[in-house]
Amino acid sequence: MSRTTTSRTVMPRTTLKRSAVAVSAGVLLLPLSACGGDAEAGSGSTVTVTVGYQSRTINTVTAGTLLRSLGAFEKQLNSLHDGVRYKVDWQDYATGAPITAQMTARKIDIGSMGDFPLLINAARGKQLNSPTRLVSVTGYNLRGGLNTIVTAPGSKLTSLKDLKGKKVSTSVGSAADGTLVRALQRAGIDPNGGIEKLNQQPSVGASALTAGSTDALSQFVAWPGLLAFQGKAKAIYDGARLNLPTFHGVTAREDFAKERPAVLEAFLKAQAEATDYLNDHPVDAAEKVAKATGLPAEVVYLYNGDHGIATFDPAIKPRLVSALKQDVAILKSAKLTGDVDVDSFVDDQYVKKALGPAAYTEHLATKPAPAASEAWPKGASKTVTFDSPSKLLRYVAGHRDALRAAYVPDTTTGTLWFADKAVWVADGDKLLPFVAPDTAQAYIAGHGGARVVPYADALERAS
Repeated sequence: MSRTTTSRTVMPRTTLKRSAVAVSAGVLLLPLSACGGDAEAGSGSTVTVTVGYQSRTINTVTAGTLLRSLGAFEKQLNSLHDGVRYKVDWQDYATGAPITAQMTARKIDIGSMGDFPLLINAARGKQLNSPTRLVSVTGYNLRGGLNTIVTAPGSKLTSLKDLKGKKVSTSVGSAADGTLVRALQRAGIDPNGGIEKLNQQPSVGASALTAGSTDALSQFVAWPGLLAFQGKAKAIYDGARLNLPTFHGVTAREDFAKERPAVLEAFLKAQAEATDYLNDHPVDAAEKVAKATGLPAEVVYLYNGDHGIATFDPAIKPRLVSALKQDVAILKSAKLTGDVDVDSFVDDQYVKKALGPAAYTEHLATKPAPAASEAWPKGASKTVTFDSPSKLLRYVAGHRDALRAAYVPDTTTGTLWFADKAVWVADGDKLLPFVAPDTAQAYIAGHGGARVVPYADALERAS
C-alpha cells in the first residue's frame, strides 16, 4: 500500500529537551493580568506578557492549550532571574483575526494561528505600523490534510463536482477557505460564482450543516473530525489531495521581540518542552487538551496523536515558507491582502537560539514518520499500532465493545481518519481505507475489480 505522507516527525527529542531549561516542578502558576508587556519595566518591576491563542484550534496546542496546562512558559520566565516579576495573561479566541487585531493594537505580544491568518497578520501589522514576525511553527501537514470539506451524513453529495450551485460554508481568509478555493478550481468550478459561499465562523457553519441550511462545510482542524466523530458529517474532500503544506505557527510583535528577546526565547523553549510532552505522551496530551477545550479526546488524538494528521515541530521549514508564499495569491484574489513580503515576515533567529543552532539544523532536515493504523482501548494510557488496516480491522472485530476509537490512514494521502467513518475498498484480499468517496473512486478507476464495501463488510472480511 502506497502512503505518500505522514504525521509524526521523527525528531531529535533529546535535543529539544536540552534546549528547554529545567526548572523546579513546584513553581506555582503566576496570576493573570490584562495588559500587554511593559517594555520599559526594569529590575524589581512587574511585566505582563499577553499571549493570544485558540484553544479549540488544536494544532496550536504547543503554543497554547497544552503549553498553558503544563505551566511551562511561567516556569521558563521564573528561570530568567533578571529581577523582573512576570505575569502571563492567556487570552483565548475562536480564530486568528481577533488575535491579529489585538496585536496591531499592541495589546497582545505573542499569538498563534493558521497559515492564511498568519499572512493577514503580517499584512495588517505592516499596514498599521505594528509589524509582526513568524517566529516558530506548531503543527503542520505537508500535504494539506489539516483541512477537510464535509457534508451531512445523509447527503447525496459525494464529490466536489456535486457542489456546483450549492451552499458551502467556510471562513473567508482561513486556510480552510484556501483549500476550498483551490479544490474547486481543480474541479473546474469557479470558486466565486460556481457555488454560494457562506462566510461563517466554524461553529456557525457546523450548526448550519446540522440544520440543513448549508450543503457543505469547508473547515480547519478540529471541526471536520469533530463532526464526523459525532455522526453529524461525512467527508467529501480530503485537503491532502492538494499536496500543498498547511500549518499553524507563532507570531510575535516585532517591537516586543526586540525589546524582550529573553522573554520570547523563554516562550519558545516552553513550546519546545510542550512539543516534547505531546510527542512522548500523546494520549495524556490529548486528554489534557480535551479537558481544557471540551473536545472529545478521541478527536484531539485524530489530529495530535502518535500518528495523527498533524506533525509538531517548532522549526520553520523551507517547504512551509514556500507554501506560505503560494498562499498569498489566494488572499489577494479575495481582496483580503495585497502583496506580502513573506521573507521579511519569517524570522527564525529566536527559535534557532531557543533550540540551539545545531539542533535547529537537525529539525530542518527531519521528515514525518510513516503513517500507521491505531486502536485506542478503553482505559488504556497507550494506543495499539498496526502495520496494516486489515490487521487493525481484525483487532477491532475482536474488541468491538472495548475500544474508544480506531484510526486508519488514507491509502493514497496518508490522512488519518476514524476507521468506522472511512470509505473502505476491497481490492482482492486487500482492505483499503479512504477519507472521502472521490479519493476511493480515483483508486478504483485504476484498479480493476476493486470496489467500495460497507464498514461492516470490511470488518467481517478481516475477521
